[in-house]
Amino acid sequence: MTTIPEQGPPAWRRHTPGEHRWPQATAVVVAVALQLILPDRLAPQARYLLPALEIVLLGVLVTASPFRLDRESAVLRTAGLATAGLVSIANAWSAVLLVRALVGGTAGDAHTLLLAGAAIWLTNVIVFALWYWELDRGGPAARAHGRRRHPDFAFAQIQSPDLADPDWEPRFADYLYLAFTNATAFSPTDVLPLTRWAKLTMMAQSMVALVVVVLVVARAVNVLG
Repeated sequence: MTTIPEQGPPAWRRHTPGEHRWPQATAVVVAVALQLILPDRLAPQARYLLPALEIVLLGVLVTASPFRLDRESAVLRTAGLATAGLVSIANAWSAVLLVRALVGGTAGDAHTLLLAGAAIWLTNVIVFALWYWELDRGGPAARAHGRRRHPDFAFAQIQSPDLADPDWEPRFADYLYLAFTNATAFSPTDVLPLTRWAKLTMMAQSMVALVVVVLVVARAVNVLG
């Protein structure tokens, strides 16, 4: 009689090699590029200051931890959160300027309006993907060491471990998918927020995405009409 060996705890609950740095670094670079293509009137004053600071912080993170993210350090943790914070400030600033321009009727032609709205919307997705990735169960390094038993986000593989590879654990792409679906559906899809901060953060993302989409589409239709 053949017996099936018992499996140990899933990867997201045990010590595993940290995930790679490059997905997060690529996301930050894309966010900076989206900030730089915005028209001057929709960018923060001293428009190159925040993107430059974001790149500097990213350079520090890549230099200190270029490959696997399994090194727990208060300095690296602070730098990672500061990077997400700077991208958030830059995009929130641009979103406010866009709303003011839409309300005041100074947003420009439909092409410029749609391009700016798309850039801000996409940056919003990246911003919240960074926050979800940085905060879920203490961040990437803490997740690599399996520090916390209870997740902040219940991915489908966590809810149904029998349907997932035992070596599965959330990576940056999973948090990017979470941010994208939340920005398009304005609600949880297959990933459930379990903690209050996760619920409030998803609510904030949906609100920003909804305001940008509704105002931009409405104004663009009006301009084209």
